[in-house]
Order: sequence, then C-alpha cells, then structure tokens
Amino acid sequence: MWGGHSGPPTLTMSQKTDSSTSRLSTNLPLKQIRILVGRARHQASAVSAELRHLGAQVLEIPFIEIRQPRSYQPLDSALKNLADYDWLILTSVNGVEAMWTRMAKLKLDYADVWEWHDFGRAEKQVSRGGHEFVLEPALSERSESKGADTRTNSGAALAAGVRRLRIAAIGPATKNAIEQRGVKVEVVPKKYVAEAVVHSLRRRVKGKRVLLVRAKVARDVIPKELRKEGAHVDVVEAYETVVPKSSRARLLAALKSPRQRPQVITFTSSSTVRNFVALLGGSRAAVRMHPAADGRVAHTSIANPIAIPGRSILTGILTASIGPVTSSTLRELGLGVDIEAREYTIPGLVDAIIACVESMH
Repeated sequence: MWGGHSGPPTLTMSQKTDSSTSRLSTNLPLKQIRILVGRARHQASAVSAELRHLGAQVLEIPFIEIRQPRSYQPLDSALKNLADYDWLILTSVNGVEAMWTRMAKLKLDYADVWEWHDFGRAEKQVSRGGHEFVLEPALSERSESKGADTRTNSGAALAAGVRRLRIAAIGPATKNAIEQRGVKVEVVPKKYVAEAVVHSLRRRVKGKRVLLVRAKVARDVIPKELRKEGAHVDVVEAYETVVPKSSRARLLAALKSPRQRPQVITFTSSSTVRNFVALLGGSRAAVRMHPAADGRVAHTSIANPIAIPGRSILTGILTASIGPVTSSTLRELGLGVDIEAREYTIPGLVDAIIACVESMH
C-alpha cells in the first residue's frame, strides 16, 4: 500500500527498453503521484515537465543553490594556461556552463587547443532553448532565455581548430553541454560516476597534465586515483553549491500538508541529500535497525524518518536516487533508498520511479 509499506526493496529498471514498454501500456503511469523535485531552480523545469507529462503532480522546492566561487583566481589561472594541459575533466553541466561563462568573461581564445565538433548543429540546439548561465555573488536562480544565442567570441573561436587537449565528461548530460559549445568530448564512461571516469583514463594519463573543473565540495576519487597512475592533476573550483535557506519553510510546510505532501522525493546528487537534511533542521535520521541473517546489525530498507521535534515527518515517503553515490549518502544519513536508477541520468531516474509505481499496483 502506498505510503504505508513495510519496507519494499530498492527498485531498479533492468533495461532501458523496459521503460518504453511500460509507458506505452498506460498514457499516464504517474497519474495522481505527487513528486517533490529538489534540483536547483534553473535545472528543475526539464525533469518537472517530463514528470507532469507522465501524469505526476510535481512540487519544486530547490535543495541546492548555485553560487560563484569565493575567488576566481585558481580557475582564471588554469584557464589562461589551458593549452598546457593534456586532459580536461568536467563532472557536471554546472561546471561546463560556469567554465565557459568565465572564459567568455576573460575573452580567452583557444582556437588551436580543442578538437572541433559539429558547431553548426550545436549552435541551433543552444539557440532554440539554451540557458544563459550567470553566476552572481548571491545567485538563487537562473532565467531561461528563449531564442538566445549563447555563443561568445571565445566560444566560436574555440571550435575552429585542432590541437591536443582532450576532454572527458562524466555522463551524457555533461557531454551534451560541452558539445553544444562546438567542442568534441573524447571520453564518457559507461557508468556515470567518478570511479568510472578513473577507469576510463587510468591507462592514458601517466605523465600527463590533467585539469579537473568541479564544484567546491566534491569527492576526491578522480584526482587521488589519477595521481596514483602518474598524472599531474590540478583541481579548480568553478562554482559552489549552498543550502537555499528560503526553501526551509516551504519544505516543512509541504511535508506537513495533506494536500502537498509528496509520495516520492527525488535526489540527484549527494549534495541534494545533505542539503535536504540541513533544511529539515540538520538532525540525523532516526535509523531503525534489525539483525541481519548473519547476526550483524543492519539498516532496514525502508525510508527512515528524519527526527523533527517529536515527528517522523518522512514516514511513508519514498526516496528516489539517481545512482549509487547518491544512494550511499542517503543510507549514510539514515534516509534509506526505495528507488534507484539503473542508468544514472534524469531519464533513468524517471524510468525507475515508473517501475516502482507500476510494481505497487
């Protein structure tokens, strides 16, 4: 029974084609399901539109706010010396957008560094509905500009030539964001996590200079492991994620309201999990325990409630994770994982939610 289950196992989509079949079996597989989307404001619209298209009732309350780094000096220095690197690694769409925005600001021209992609096609994709990424000191959202041409003088020049800098992207969304700038991506791992990036590059980086552009707070798997392989790795911050304090009152009100209370909450990164807990008051989850088969103590598989002044405010709400790293953080904070995407993308997350809903009918 929805909202009163006794602990369903984590559900995953076994094959991508399964979702196509399931969506054909019903026009609105998520009808009457309330889903809370916690992505940053400028990123929420795409996933929300897809969920609404499938019949879901969507509530958007951002768990993350994107801000500029406290200092641009490390990033600026790296970008001004970009031609000295052999590899560039980007691990998020936010990183891509922040980096290209900064290059435009600095009026950098690297026409002889990048390998060319199909910039003409990419230009059309961006101009039809691209985002203008602007980092301000207290950024809380980014506006979508229809019909805007997001090219810059440096961006057009970057796509014009070929030299030696190779690019690795953590997943398809990051790859697409790069190639929309007209620049080719050489490596995208089969699994969209840091460990897979390392696996894809470990035999190609010995003695090479590697630039990793990322958020202020991130896992150190990539730089640590690539240095073990003999790479010279520089890590620079292009942006930082913070807790949007304005979301706290809205989140608590929604969780307490019979009309707004979600049946599913989506988590698309470890930061969204940590910030979600912070928005609920920062208390650790009240983790229910039971003995495992081998006699050791293990966590239950249900979504465990956060301890909010005398209330189990998350009881009966399912947690939906985009992948294993996010799931690990959910478990670490005692929230449990009810739904996990097999493909670590937004479409994969939507597919997994559909599978869970259909399994309960």
